Amino acid sequence: MNDMDHILNQFRQRVLRAAQDRTPLRVRGGGSKDWYGRPPQGALLDTSGYSGITSYEPTELVITARCGTPLREIEAVLAGQGQMLAFEPPHFGAGATIGGVVAGGLAGPRRQAAGAVRDFVLGATLMDGRGAVLRFGGQVMKNVAGYDVSRLLAGSLGMLGLILEVSLKVLPRPAAECTLCLALEQDEALRRLNAWAGQPLPVSASAWHRGMLMVRLSGAQAAVEAAALRIGGDVVHAAAGVAFWDDVREQRHAFFSADPAASLWRLALPTVAPALAHGGPQLIEWGGAQRWLLTDDAPDSLRALAAQRGGHATLYRGAAREHGVFHPLAPAVHAIHRNLKNAFDPAGIFNPGRMYQDL
Repeated sequence: MNDMDHILNQFRQRVLRAAQDRTPLRVRGGGSKDWYGRPPQGALLDTSGYSGITSYEPTELVITARCGTPLREIEAVLAGQGQMLAFEPPHFGAGATIGGVVAGGLAGPRRQAAGAVRDFVLGATLMDGRGAVLRFGGQVMKNVAGYDVSRLLAGSLGMLGLILEVSLKVLPRPAAECTLCLALEQDEALRRLNAWAGQPLPVSASAWHRGMLMVRLSGAQAAVEAAALRIGGDVVHAAAGVAFWDDVREQRHAFFSADPAASLWRLALPTVAPALAHGGPQLIEWGGAQRWLLTDDAPDSLRALAAQRGGHATLYRGAAREHGVFHPLAPAVHAIHRNLKNAFDPAGIFNPGRMYQDL
């Protein structure tokens, strides 16, 4: 029995004991996202030792790795082949693992152009609440046509089981990139972003804050240069542009520390939703679809505001997480969540209450 088989057997024994005793397990890789969701509870099940890239086929644009594999290791291997995780997952710390990337389901600035985490999950291996190892999807796109269970794991915060291994689609790094800066008020910035979205422009990221709109273009050199002339604005130095988008992705941008006493909220809205009548600091990403607020407003009022605009609100940091982090589910959707939880984790041992109190 090799080291990885030994660790896998240890996982199974922990799961079986927890299920028998009905004691919760707190599944955790590097702990870089412990702050996300409701407070973790249960005995620690550390997955960081179950590590390693098990398969990488650059010509097939797919990489497979165990859950505890450091994100930085995967990114370094991909960069060596001129490839990337196109959804630009945030690290939020040196210990970020690929299992946590999928369980957290968080994407960075390129999400508006490339897609969400779930769009890149080709397959996954999961240990359920009975200690059984289940495999879903595959390692090529033709194996995951239609709806696949592996994509349910993206953003599940470990509530369905222990993610053991994931296969992810990767993409080539763009040949050229350019960041532009335009001085625009919020209404005009949103109008332009929606107009550009309907045109064949290689916009890969956008961020508006305090009267300044930053736009990143990615693609072939000629396409980037033509789009830059069309959009206008000032060209940002290449290194400064890379640093800016890294800071937005990792929430190091000045906005995120502008009011340490306030709570950080993320509103997911249609891109065409108008500017929010809100006096606190705001940062807008994803062409208008992701709006960050620093505020002390009551959670109910923020969720009502998001619902009125056709979206939902999530508490990221601050306030009292035990009172709810994610937007309340409709009864029918909650029943689906409950049925899925019961099917994969009948004893309710995996990260209980991390997403919703009764799941």
